Amino acid sequence: MPSKRFDQAKPFITLGIVVLAWMLLPVVVKSFLRVGFAELQSPIQATASHARDLQEYWAERTHSKNDLITAGRELGHVYAGYEFQAQQTEALHTEIARLEQLLRLPSNPHYRFEPARVALRDFSGWWQQLVIRKGANFGIPVGAPVVYSGGVVGRVREVHAYTADVDLVTSPRTRLAATIENDSRPVSYQGGDNPPLAPARGIVEFVPPDIFASAKDPKRLVTSGLGGLFPPGLTIGYVIRLEASTDGLFKSGEVSLDPRLSELTEVTVLVPLNPE
Repeated sequence: MPSKRFDQAKPFITLGIVVLAWMLLPVVVKSFLRVGFAELQSPIQATASHARDLQEYWAERTHSKNDLITAGRELGHVYAGYEFQAQQTEALHTEIARLEQLLRLPSNPHYRFEPARVALRDFSGWWQQLVIRKGANFGIPVGAPVVYSGGVVGRVREVHAYTADVDLVTSPRTRLAATIENDSRPVSYQGGDNPPLAPARGIVEFVPPDIFASAKDPKRLVTSGLGGLFPPGLTIGYVIRLEASTDGLFKSGEVSLDPRLSELTEVTVLVPLNPE
């Protein structure tokens, strides 16, 4: 009878020994094992992402020629619009450089745009982080801003050999200096506690009391450029509710974030040309 009880308890004893051994390991060894496991896992995640892309490619091959011709025409219209916007952007950059030289102002930080494919998104942490398919092999640094056509995605938290982990703007770990559009006074933004299937929300704090926002009259929240991480003017979300804080000096409220954040397949990493 005691032998039978010992056999039943053997898995729990083994688990307890493993947990105790892990707790007694030095921090340096734990860090080495964690980094080693991440580096071992990165090629697997990148390979799985490439396999999904190949599957989508063969799925697209099933479309008829008429569908492809229609899609090509639509892409031609979109490309023409982007080409015109690119010309306008180049003219604006030239004008900004001329004014900076004329007024002897310091130049804004410049970035190299590195497009990256989303390799993995864990459902249990859907609004927390994503993994992109580029890492140290493309010069991605820790802390680099990540953006898309709708504004801010997040920032790089950890870099591996072939992949990088990105903390999303929806995550409570993310804090940004921001401003309300057309108002230069800085406010503080932080990601909210977002469950996987609910609309993404954030929190805005230290809002001046003379600013009002509601679901019917939302205010656009943009990056302020303070801190030198994100360029100014990138969309974070829209403030849909504001109420007075407990001290009565400021307001705090809720920020509605773009639902497209839940279906991203491509993002762009802003790699600083001058890391200092």
